[in-house]
Parts: sequence; C-alpha cells; structure tokens
Amino acid sequence: METMIKTKQKIQLVDGTFTPSEAGDVILALIDEKINFHKLQRISWCEGSSDANTNYPDGRIQELQEEKRIAKEFIASVRNEGKKLRIDGVLNITLEE
Repeated sequence: METMIKTKQKIQLVDGTFTPSEAGDVILALIDEKINFHKLQRISWCEGSSDANTNYPDGRIQELQEEKRIAKEFIASVRNEGKKLRIDGVLNITLEE
C-alpha cells in the first residue's frame, strides 16, 4: 500500500480588513510570538552549555524587534489618516528533502 506524503501546505493565518488598532494587535502579537520562540530557542541552546553559539536567535530577535518598530510607525501613520488596513497572512510550508 502506497502512502502519499503531502509536501506543501498553506495556512491562512490572517485574512481581513482591520482598524489600525486591530491590525496593530494582530501584527504585534504575531511578531511577539516569533520573538518569544527565538528567546526560548536561545535558552534551550544555552542549557548545559554556557558557550553555546546563539548568534542566529540573537540576530533574529534583533531583526524582529526592528520589524516591530517599523510596523508600529506604519500603523500610527495609517491611524492618523483614518484609514483601515487589509492583512493577508499566509504561511507557506514546504517539505525539505
């Protein structure tokens, strides 16, 4: 019996039009979750090895914090214009060989 393995998947995380406050809540929550993931990853790597190389999670945390700052500025500018934001957030997942 042959088993088919799904090698690609799409997950629609966010799809809608939001007020700036709602969009900020959604976007910042997603970024914060990813920052927390990398913080936990860094802690995990350091357990039992104080000299673990944490350059990758450290770098990603900094990048995500910068993206968060940029998102806040953008949302604030949209709020001042009285407009809404459309968010289409899709996760594309592909099996690596």
